[in-house]
Amino acid sequence: QVQLVESGGGLVHTGGSLRLSCAASGSINSINTMGWFRQAPGKQRELVATITSGGTTNYADSVKGRFTVSRDNAKNTVYLQMNSLKPEDTAVYYCNLKTRRTYVNYDYWGQGTQITVSS
Repeated sequence: QVQLVESGGGLVHTGGSLRLSCAASGSINSINTMGWFRQAPGKQRELVATITSGGTTNYADSVKGRFTVSRDNAKNTVYLQMNSLKPEDTAVYYCNLKTRRTYVNYDYWGQGTQITVSS
């Protein structure tokens, strides 16, 4: 079993910055993709950013140039640096880990953390 624990959520003004962290523990396959999704009230959960264990990143168009995802493989931790925050970024942010064992795909999720950006 894998557990993901998030930290770093909070309230900021437009233009501010926050950094999220997510630490994974348990039986973790070294080959995996970690990242962040978010969900605003009344909307579908959407991808924000992901990073593979090899360092390849992927971002939603809405956050490119403002957010940076990174990871520390030795610590099984993924980070999301969020700059130039906008009210549209307000959502619950969920950490995610995807991995594969034999022919089965696995998804693990953090508890979610609230990000609120005031205008």
